[in-house]
Amino acid sequence: MLLVQFKNEQGARQVGVLEQNTIRIIDGYSTTYALAQDAIRKSVGLAALVDKVVGAQTAAFDAVAAAGRLLSPLDHTDDAHTYVTGTGLTHLGSADTRDAMHKKIGGDVESLSDSMKMFRMGVEGGKPAAGQAGVQPEWFYKGDGSIVAASGQDLSMPDFALDGGEEPEVAGLYVIGDDGQPYRVGFAIGNEFSDHVTERQNYLYLAHSKLRVCGLGPALLVGEAPASIEGTSRIYDKEGKVRWEKPFFSGEQNMSHTIANLEHHHFKYPLFKRPGDVHVHFFGTATLSVADNIVVQPGETFEIDSPQFGPALRNKLAVYKTEVAKVKTL
Repeated sequence: MLLVQFKNEQGARQVGVLEQNTIRIIDGYSTTYALAQDAIRKSVGLAALVDKVVGAQTAAFDAVAAAGRLLSPLDHTDDAHTYVTGTGLTHLGSADTRDAMHKKIGGDVESLSDSMKMFRMGVEGGKPAAGQAGVQPEWFYKGDGSIVAASGQDLSMPDFALDGGEEPEVAGLYVIGDDGQPYRVGFAIGNEFSDHVTERQNYLYLAHSKLRVCGLGPALLVGEAPASIEGTSRIYDKEGKVRWEKPFFSGEQNMSHTIANLEHHHFKYPLFKRPGDVHVHFFGTATLSVADNIVVQPGETFEIDSPQFGPALRNKLAVYKTEVAKVKTL
């Protein structure tokens, strides 16, 4: 089941089930968040609840997307109550990438870079037995709900950024119940988007490089993620021609960590179990255009496409002028 949030022609929010190009609009709920909270409080599965409340009214997905009325598949009315976070060094990549990576992490541990040590730790301990905790992954904070762009919206980077590069990923979407229990609402494709040039200057700049916008959606996949996820990441130039494309792989068959292990190490912190909050957690990638020396220009478009998650995510790169706030003493 795929859920889509959007605005109708009058500007009112709606949520519906996506079937091919048809959105079957849900009665009595205007947001995915409201659906999720009601399912939690009624102790029913989200898909079961949706089946009971989906109505007869429909909308055409293509028309909604063309009009710029898509919304991210899960959000909160207060952006401050959404955490956007992620994990890195979690994916094995293609067969060639895996082979090269295993050669890099072989031999003496002390001779490895910190990144390769972290990757090796994940390969060796990221998939523990059921009920046990594995090694913790690299973790980072991206921002709150204000940084999430829906499909069709720009990804705007600050003018001080040294790079604006895509990261095709799968994200887990969560709502925290009234009792502090995290509930996974579903999964969505995303463009985690980072400043890779800043990160490459010094790995301690990773935190700075991640404080950027991200793209999410357009659809939310209810239930478990496929064990193997395949898609294509593309960059279109200003004239709409494909400038770069490459397949990407995700899902646990292509990862060094289980999703359960990544979730364990995120939600072990009380801070992330505050009732009512929303979490968007990116699981990582092994495919980057910057690795092929691609520099994306403002006005060019990112496309993250994985048919298992419905329609592709598309966002254009833009730049905004930085307004530095000067601190005043009270």
